[in-house]
Amino acid sequence: MLNTWVVIPTCLPLVLRRCHACASERFRTSGKFRVNANHKLIDAWLLALCTTCGDTTKLTVFERTNVRSVRPELLDRMHDNDPGLAAEVLQDPVVRRRNRIALDWDNAWRLDTGGSDHLDEEVADVSVRFAARIPVRPVRLIAEGFGLSRAEVERLIEEGKLVSAVRLSGKLSGDFTFTLKR
Repeated sequence: MLNTWVVIPTCLPLVLRRCHACASERFRTSGKFRVNANHKLIDAWLLALCTTCGDTTKLTVFERTNVRSVRPELLDRMHDNDPGLAAEVLQDPVVRRRNRIALDWDNAWRLDTGGSDHLDEEVADVSVRFAARIPVRPVRLIAEGFGLSRAEVERLIEEGKLVSAVRLSGKLSGDFTFTLKR
């Protein structure tokens, strides 16, 4: 039987960027946007606060963009400070590159295994789905899902008892499957 696990975000990730006021490198975003229109041009930023000094930084979503080229629903979501939109913006590679930021997903996600039925099976087939593009080490997910140490998971991979079509070392942020034979 195929078990499905889901990696679910629990909050917005920290933004990794150097603070100009205190030299800290972590910002927390609350999902608030600032929108400024000047005649036919519009700018929009996602606001983030330094975790150390509380200074605000603006992450550019778009700048000097013609108002007519921005979808009205997008503007409504920005004006409503939609946290879902904040998550989408933070995961947009164009926004991350433009603002020279990275994301820190530590303590911002959880693994939903759907119960403990898979723990008793001799052969467990598991499909892992990601609700958001969260980079996580598969070894960590497997260890957490089966209640094992990471060293035990590494040993199972070496012994050929844990197999997958994807490389289980490194980080993944896309769906994958694996089989564990006990």
